[in-house]
Amino acid sequence: MARVGADITIEELVDRFPGANAFLIERGLPCLVCGEPFWGTLKELSRRHGVDDLDALLRDLNEFLDAGSGEGGT
Repeated sequence: MARVGADITIEELVDRFPGANAFLIERGLPCLVCGEPFWGTLKELSRRHGVDDLDALLRDLNEFLDAGSGEGGT
């Protein structure tokens, strides 16, 4: 079951799934830099950091969330 799509804001993503922050960092997508959050969508963050395959990122993220890994804090 897909929980999130490319147009979810980073703020909503980490609010709903705190563990998603660690997932993003492990993939080179820091959504918090020096304590400042990235205000935009997952698609925009991915584009900013050169993610070539957004569909694969979304698949992996949703698998991570479906496994319950996104529920905890970072």
